[in-house]
Amino acid sequence: MKLKYIIPILCVALLTLSCSTDDDTDPIINEVEDLVKIKELTNATHTIELFNASGTFKTGYNAISIRIKDNAANTYVTNATLSWMPVMQMPTMQHSAPKSDISKALAKKTVYDGFIVYQMANLDGSGWSLTINYTINGTNYMASSDIVVMQSEYQNVTSFMGADGKRYLMAIVEPQDPKIGINTLKVGLYTMETMMSFPKVEGFRMTLDPRMPGMGNHSSPNNTDLTYNMTDGLYEGNLSLTMTGYWVLNLKLLNAADEVLKGENVTEQNPKSSLYLELEF
Repeated sequence: MKLKYIIPILCVALLTLSCSTDDDTDPIINEVEDLVKIKELTNATHTIELFNASGTFKTGYNAISIRIKDNAANTYVTNATLSWMPVMQMPTMQHSAPKSDISKALAKKTVYDGFIVYQMANLDGSGWSLTINYTINGTNYMASSDIVVMQSEYQNVTSFMGADGKRYLMAIVEPQDPKIGINTLKVGLYTMETMMSFPKVEGFRMTLDPRMPGMGNHSSPNNTDLTYNMTDGLYEGNLSLTMTGYWVLNLKLLNAADEVLKGENVTEQNPKSSLYLELEF
């Protein structure tokens, strides 16, 4: 056969193979490839996988991603409705923690997202358990297990009594990776309605005065008060960090009537507010 006939035949064959490969191949996408598994909760039907960026639970704000694996089919569930209940067992009582609803992660088929704010931890990480209730195609399931929650190095969460007689809990959400310059500071604020219920607090305000205790307790310019953002349910403001190192974020919490519920101004005589959070970078 002449070369001029062979070349067209080869081209058609290659194009056909290419099209067939593209049509028949369904690439497997790992929807948690950028996350680290923390824990698995199991029952007779499913394995509940918990993920975050570090692979550990720590005191403070914990963003958590969840997948549900069908043990028999070895596939991941795409149509579940979930809720959860973290509980810490104390010597004479038990309590829960602030937590979000669980929703389907954006642009993902098998991953569900939420957060839990652990306000305390035992030295060895023991004491906490997590129960997940979920529904698939009208059938209810439950999985529960003890979990390990370690103490964070810095005070990224604090619990306190306000001047109004209510107990509050506050935690840093952002920045997770602080930088020199203006950072968006996001803080969650919750009230302890009962030992098992911590609803978010809306419509308050927080003043911010960041200081570096190791550098003469100097502050920084261009910080702003934190106000409530209804979109994400967090308090947001500008945090100015002028250099790397250890920072104390001195705060005052004011209610809707501008009454101070907790915290004081920083002065030479009072180098730190009684309401503060910490970070180092």
